[in-house]
Amino acid sequence: MKLMKPDKSAAPRRGRPRAFDAETVLDRALQVFWRKGFDGTSLSDLTRAMGINRPSIYAAFGDKRALFCKVLDRYAQGPAGFVREALSEPTSRAVVARLLRAAADMHTDPRGPRGCLMVQGALAAGGGGTAVRRELIARRAADETMIRKRLERAKSERDLSADSSPADLARYVVTVIRGMAVQAAGGASREELRRVTRMALRAWPR
Repeated sequence: MKLMKPDKSAAPRRGRPRAFDAETVLDRALQVFWRKGFDGTSLSDLTRAMGINRPSIYAAFGDKRALFCKVLDRYAQGPAGFVREALSEPTSRAVVARLLRAAADMHTDPRGPRGCLMVQGALAAGGGGTAVRRELIARRAADETMIRKRLERAKSERDLSADSSPADLARYVVTVIRGMAVQAAGGASREELRRVTRMALRAWPR
């Protein structure tokens, strides 16, 4: 009896399993974008650092902008995760103290680039970086909104005076944090940033 050969065309096609860990390569991409900014980072920089080729990057993460957005998500959950954590402190002063101290530590952490990805990411962004700048502006605004809402709660709980402005105070806090990031990128030490933190807390309303 003649055996029939299986019809290979009818068999479902399966893609090759990934030969890399997505979180690991995202962390590597994060380091590159953090050091060089969006426009300063080339695809060759990314393939070299991530250890995967361009088709694999496109297949797993999309184009360069999509990869950058995923890196920003990773950054918000990792190095910048202190922002959400600080909001759980019981008083407005404790919230701000934790925000500023954690920022000073993160901006000068020797395990990563100095400064802040949310600031460094848009450096030297040309015309092609317009959408990226908008994305970073929106994310920075979202952080400020979270802080403002926490301070509004503090005001409603009488932890802040009735004449205080949560919006102005939130803007003040993020301005200090972003300023410390620029200082750190320029070489300021952790102790220097901690002194900035102490000065900022002296100005906090009691």
